[in-house]
Order: sequence, then structure tokens, then C-alpha cells
Amino acid sequence: MNHLRRAVATATLLTAVLTACVPERPTPTATPHPVVPAPSGKPAVDGLPGMPPVLDPTDVYAADRPGNLAPAVRDVPSRVYVPNSEADTVSVIDPETYEVVDTIPVGRQPQHVVPSWDLKTLWVNNNRGHTLTPLDPRTGEAGTPVKVHDPYNLYFTPDGKHAVVMASLDRELVFRDPHTMKPVKTEPVDCHGVNHADFSLDGRYFIVSCEFSGELLKVDTARMEVVEQLKLPFEGAMPQDVKVSPDGKRFYVADMMADGMWVLDGDRFAEPTLLPTGEGCHGLYVSRDSREMYVSNRGEGTVSVFDFARGRVTRKWRLPGGGSPDMGGVSADGRVLWFSGRYDDEVYAIDTRTGAQLARVPVGSAPHGLAVYPQPGRYSLGHTGIFR
Repeated sequence: MNHLRRAVATATLLTAVLTACVPERPTPTATPHPVVPAPSGKPAVDGLPGMPPVLDPTDVYAADRPGNLAPAVRDVPSRVYVPNSEADTVSVIDPETYEVVDTIPVGRQPQHVVPSWDLKTLWVNNNRGHTLTPLDPRTGEAGTPVKVHDPYNLYFTPDGKHAVVMASLDRELVFRDPHTMKPVKTEPVDCHGVNHADFSLDGRYFIVSCEFSGELLKVDTARMEVVEQLKLPFEGAMPQDVKVSPDGKRFYVADMMADGMWVLDGDRFAEPTLLPTGEGCHGLYVSRDSREMYVSNRGEGTVSVFDFARGRVTRKWRLPGGGSPDMGGVSADGRVLWFSGRYDDEVYAIDTRTGAQLARVPVGSAPHGLAVYPQPGRYSLGHTGIFR
């Protein structure tokens, strides 16, 4: 599968064609999603000021139970939004019929479709077009693109105060206003290819993968500063997706060259251990009951099922006829797992109970960070849908 790996690096490095930064354009300010208080009897978590309270200190995903949709999205039609990186479009799939119901033109090289913190907007990251295209999830209509340089990926701080643009080739973390996308602070990084991230249980820090230099960053959320940097102990490491464990004690980092996940104590930020999953380990998605995590192995066309309590892979599902499962998400009811097929111009729907393939849906060229929307949760931390 070395040809696949070379293709990955080549495709991603195409983003090195940078254009000059252009003036920012504001978008209408959205009303913050209301804070839901923590239930009585639960120990308090000293969270980031302004962050909605942690519902359960033993399960950061407690708000993500099946069908637990926030009021802001209860009337939003269920759709799967697929950015086609080499077609400059977003394919919109009806998950009931497994059919493409719309194709939306966007900017050059869309990489991810990202739900906003307040759940009201889907942002398409047009990496080489240097714009973010806002989509209205109720109507499916695209708004006026916002000028943002090198938006490879996009996250939101748990307090909803800032958007964080992963400017991969610019080698920057750019903290922005979450509504207008005006820059607030730029944090240069001493690594190559800032890529994916996830936040600690208390929201006070987040861990970022650096794809091209095989490193991880620890970032202080309030200070908007890199506080620690770690080189992964594997020659040619290429870290990708990042997810925190339900209890907040560990971070998992997919590595498509090490063919597994790095397991890391986020607080200590010490040397991690490698847990093999499969060739081209890439995307990480937590089940609706917080018991398991689905791991896409892009280089071998499989999905590993990792059990948090047991600390090991318990099952592996193989796509019939092969494939290249990349980024994705879980349906609101938790029954269907969706992945883009990066090198096969298709999307896979998988039954989370049996691992059976439910559908393969043809889409545009080089589909990447698809978003299943809406999903349960009170607010979004970004990427293709990290909900709390």
C-alpha cells in the first residue's frame, strides 16, 4: 500500500501553493447556544471559564446520546455533507435513501465541512481557495464566502469565544472571531502540517497533530499559546485525527504511517505508546454510548472497533471489494457510521451493530472530511463534528 501513502502525501502537499492573504469579510453574528446546567449530584469540573458545564466528569461525550438533539437543530433535515477536494464541490446525501440530492459549488480544494460552535452554520474549509463557505443546514444554501488564508481545518474553543484555523502550510494556529472569522491572535508553530485536534475534559488545553513532522503540540486554550511540543517515537510518523477518551484521561492520535493509534496522557504529555489498528490509520469516531471508537484504516479498506474499557481493538470490519475510508461521522441514532472514500470517489455507510456495508454512494473527486448533520450535543468543537 506504499502507493496509497505516497498519494496521500502528494495530495496533501498540493496545498503548498499559497496565495496572498486578502481582506476579511464579516458574516452576521449568531446568538450563542444556551448553556445547559450540570445535573445535581455530579462532582464539579473546574472547566475553562465560559465553557458549558461538564455533564458527567466520567464521560465527556455524555451529551451525545442517540437522538439528543439541541433545540437549535431539531428541525434541521438529516444530511451527509461531503467535500470533494478535487471537484471543488460539496455533495449532499439523504441518509434515508443513500442518494445525492444536491451538489453545491464551493471554493478551491474543500477539505472539511465543520459545524459551528452554536450549531447554526456549516463551514466548508476551502484550503487552496483561501475561503470558508458558510452553509445553512436548514436550507442547504451556501452564503457569501469569507476570506481566510490556508484553512485546512477548523475548530472552536469550548467557551465558544474563538474559532481556531489550522493553517497547515502557513505553520500557524489562527484564533478568530467565531462568527465574522476576523483574526484575534496568530500563534506561529515550530512544526509542519498542523492538522487535527481535540480538547481536554476541562477545556483548558487541546492537543494538535503535526502531520508532516511527526509531532504533537499542547496548546493552552485561554492563553492561545503552544506550551509543549512532542516528537512521536516512530521514524516517518504522520499523525492525523485526535480524540480524547470519555473519562478525559487519555488522548488517541491516529497515525497513518505507524498503522495505529498513539495513546497519550494529555496532562503529563509524556512519551506515548502505539496501539496497532491497521494500515493507514486515519479517522477516529466515538460511538453514541461512549463505549467504543471506530477507527478508519484507509490503507487497507477496514474499520477497527476499539473498546475504551478493555483498551484494545475487539473487531475489524472489512469493506467488501476494498476501499479507502477516511473521515466521517456517526448518525444521530448511532446506527450508521459514515466515511468518505478518499481515493475511490465514493462514501460508505456501515451498520454499527454488525459492520455490514449498507451503501456505497458515488460522489465527486477526492472526497474528504464529511459531516453527518445534525448530531446530538450542546455545542460543536469543530472538525467534522466533535460535540459536547
